[in-house]
Amino acid sequence: MKYWPLLWGNLKRRKARTFFTLLSIVIAFILFAYLAAVKVAFRAGVDVAGADRLFTTHKTAIILPLPERYQEEIARVPGVVAVTHNNWFGGIYQNPNKGFQGVFQSPVNPEEYLAMYPEFLLPADQKAAWLADREGAIVGRKTAERYGWKVGDRIPVQASIYRKKNDSPLWEFNLVGIYDGAHQGTDTTQFLFRYDYFDEARQWGKGIVGWFVVRIAEPAKAAEVGRLIDAGFENSEYETKTVTEKALAQSFADQIADIGAIIGWVLAAVFATLLLVAGNTMMQSVRERTNELGVLKSVGFSHRAILGLVLAESCLFAILGGGVGLVLGSLAVGAGDPTGGFLPIFYFPGKALALGVFYVVLLGFVAGAIPAFQAMRLRIVDALRRG
Repeated sequence: MKYWPLLWGNLKRRKARTFFTLLSIVIAFILFAYLAAVKVAFRAGVDVAGADRLFTTHKTAIILPLPERYQEEIARVPGVVAVTHNNWFGGIYQNPNKGFQGVFQSPVNPEEYLAMYPEFLLPADQKAAWLADREGAIVGRKTAERYGWKVGDRIPVQASIYRKKNDSPLWEFNLVGIYDGAHQGTDTTQFLFRYDYFDEARQWGKGIVGWFVVRIAEPAKAAEVGRLIDAGFENSEYETKTVTEKALAQSFADQIADIGAIIGWVLAAVFATLLLVAGNTMMQSVRERTNELGVLKSVGFSHRAILGLVLAESCLFAILGGGVGLVLGSLAVGAGDPTGGFLPIFYFPGKALALGVFYVVLLGFVAGAIPAFQAMRLRIVDALRRG
């Protein structure tokens, strides 16, 4: 700490240059935090997918339906522990141009669904209320906060696919519960209502569902169980395709793009630009202090001490800018999804924060390496002559 006044004085030497360089580092690490959160959002389904869950869909396309009666046949397949089903509802709330933006809506069998997804935490009294109310619905905490909903509200939803038997597109649900996630990566945006009410009231499609979710006893045998399920429906009118939940989530992510690769390239470009900016700043700073470095060497500072001083200055520069950037980025991400709900999961993960700290330190060392070695090799005579 005895060299702190020297390091701090060097940073204040050119205040404008220091400010704008620090600002560029701060902005870069705020961007890093947002990109990390976006990557989590697009990969959340892949990263948190249950290892013991399979998805059985129509062999041709997931948008084609399957008979509800398949559930009993799937349940009899060796290795299967539990089965439930889902169906895409496609309702519209408030804004007809946006629908439920980023909100998955589905009629489900309450007890089966909550058992299949134990990461959905619903209070016991709210679960009981859902089982008692055929028009009851539950919603994730994020969606409830987004729309200002509370338990007891009556939620009107305009159907874009399924009309009621009286030809009305209006479905109304009693909000009886709000579920939370067991961990940070849990999707708390879903809107779930009872399948028995939906199936009885809908105008067409009675007895069909979208897909089945299957829990198996041994995740290592997922491929084998999947083949057995599909073999049972071969050459039928509704042939099936069974994959792991992770594989299905990955396929949806891949349809958009390789987000991880894109973000990686963007971060590489940002980091390279930062190196040029910070490295140039350090080069100029050392060049302006050539005479002072010569004086320090003449009064007894060793080559290693000079090397350490310049590297410490560069690291201090990076830590100040990067640290502020990571803190501001974390706070900004924590303030919520900037897309207004399109991303169901949006947070700055701890691993990304640790990686950001590593990048901060790496930036300091790499940006200061060349000027530090130049300062170390500088001869006293040459330094004083240039001064």
